[in-house]
Amino acid sequence: MRQRVFLVLVCIALFVLAAGVYGMDWPTKEGRMSRNFGWNDRGKPVFGVCFEVEGPIRAADAGEILFYNDPDSTASRIPSPLGAWIAMDHGDGLVSLYSRLDPSHLPETLSLVEKDTDIAASGKSGLSGNEGFYFSIFDRRERRWVNPAIIITPLPDTRLPNILSVTLRNGDTVDRKAINPAQTRNISQGRYTVSVEVADTRENNGDLPLAPFRIICYLNGVEQGYLNFETFSVRDGIAMAYRNSLVPVRQVYAPYPGFEIGDIAFTRGQVTLEIIALDNVQNSRNVIYRLQVD
Repeated sequence: MRQRVFLVLVCIALFVLAAGVYGMDWPTKEGRMSRNFGWNDRGKPVFGVCFEVEGPIRAADAGEILFYNDPDSTASRIPSPLGAWIAMDHGDGLVSLYSRLDPSHLPETLSLVEKDTDIAASGKSGLSGNEGFYFSIFDRRERRWVNPAIIITPLPDTRLPNILSVTLRNGDTVDRKAINPAQTRNISQGRYTVSVEVADTRENNGDLPLAPFRIICYLNGVEQGYLNFETFSVRDGIAMAYRNSLVPVRQVYAPYPGFEIGDIAFTRGQVTLEIIALDNVQNSRNVIYRLQVD
């Protein structure tokens, strides 16, 4: 376990260095994050960050505006969930997307743009009920959505993630009855699917619940499950999450509002189950359950 935590810290340090290389910044310094990368949105992952804010939106980095969409000027009568949106190319295969914008404040031409230049304004277009916008980053070379938090300097934060619940479901039973290890000390041996509900909050962001950055599961000190919110890959049109290896997101997000982090084989005897949740600045929270397996 301790070795794994050390490796995680090394990876985060490398990503912080990468942030300096990319030089990206958040497209707004105001408002609140209402949803972040990896959030479980009623059984589906969020691939970017939703901001609740009014006013201008800036380019996260220097780049070229590849496309902008004004839903009010298109012939299609089918509403787009993105509403009015802009795509910018930053080189090295990275494209930033700004959506749910105010259609009246879109660019007039495709052009090169400097970092921190105002490129749009927040709005309510698309599937949005609040004033704000949706920001995401796509890596075209690797065909994956990238968590902005790994290439943009993280905001100060000392709040720990909250582990709201842990659920075990026995894969050998037909009804797969949910077991709460905080209330049940004795379980039967077998293979169990572990689901964890986690909510993170950030300083200066109110109490809006957000997704963590990583969830790790240990059994008797040995890592058994690992869910990473750094990227979502796209394979043959299917979004894939990194849970020990790449798996379809439906396998991770189906137990809404929790996250399925893996299957664990419990054998007879006394066992210690530990769940650790970390945010993007490595604040961590853990829970430990000691169970008797019959």
